[in-house]
Amino acid sequence: MIEYIVTNNIDDRSLAKAAHILLNGGLVALPTDTSWSIVCSLKSPTGIKNLRKLSGERNERHFTLLCSAISQFSDLCSLDNSRFRLVKRLSPGPYVFILKTLLGTEKALDIRRPEAGVRIPNHPVPIALIYTLQHPLYSITAKKSMHKDIEFEETASETDTELPPIPEEDLFEGGWELEDISGLDLVLDDSEERERIFSTILDLTGDEIKLLRKGAGEWPV
Repeated sequence: MIEYIVTNNIDDRSLAKAAHILLNGGLVALPTDTSWSIVCSLKSPTGIKNLRKLSGERNERHFTLLCSAISQFSDLCSLDNSRFRLVKRLSPGPYVFILKTLLGTEKALDIRRPEAGVRIPNHPVPIALIYTLQHPLYSITAKKSMHKDIEFEETASETDTELPPIPEEDLFEGGWELEDISGLDLVLDDSEERERIFSTILDLTGDEIKLLRKGAGEWPV
């Protein structure tokens, strides 16, 4: 199902429909400042389970918490002053920050690592939906390979230090391309084609900042 929206003037009814789907365990596709993302509600265990099933990924670094403000990070992850300054300087934007999780976050997200990826996208649609829900979204990058009925192999192990770039040809441009993905309940389509780019991932869990994947965000800056 496609819901057509105006990027800077989103109908409240469209946001309410998307929020209702998410709170009931559904999945919604939406545009971001990089490529298209598929999201579930952070508060829905069923939604998280469905998102993982659709993704086929086993490495938690493929999943990202989308937030509307840095203050939302503090409920989920550890963020000291130096990391706060870096995140503030680069947000909103095409950066995912890997941070150490606080007690309870691993259980809530059903993850095996004591860390999580977080970011603030520079796009009105995910921000508006987060404001409507009043909590972050859990997300994956939408990929054309999700159309195929295939068994996904693990692309990165627990000891990997980098994530491979997503092939450009596996990313979507228009929202209509996502409509037939099995398990997807709604596409919020602003009728604008997205660039086929992905985010830069920075690991902030250690003493040194590690570049896990080079994407749209410049690094070093």
